[in-house]
Amino acid sequence: METRIALIGIIVEDLEAVSKLNSILHDYGDYIIGRMGLPYREKKINIISIVVNAEANVISTLAGKLGMIKGINVKTIYSKK
Repeated sequence: METRIALIGIIVEDLEAVSKLNSILHDYGDYIIGRMGLPYREKKINIISIVVNAEANVISTLAGKLGMIKGINVKTIYSKK
């Protein structure tokens, strides 16, 4: 099946959710190309960017699992290639 490249943007508003977030990301580690995290201490949030290369259904499942975690907001952008 064809893979796609996607950027998953994550905003963590509840630090209690970080362990669950990291557990899910670990489960999908084979698909992750890169990860960048930025703590925004002034606003008490963390901003994380995840770049993945996977089949569209895998990306959707990952984003869906992350989006179900309380205190986390997720958006996904797909490449056109």
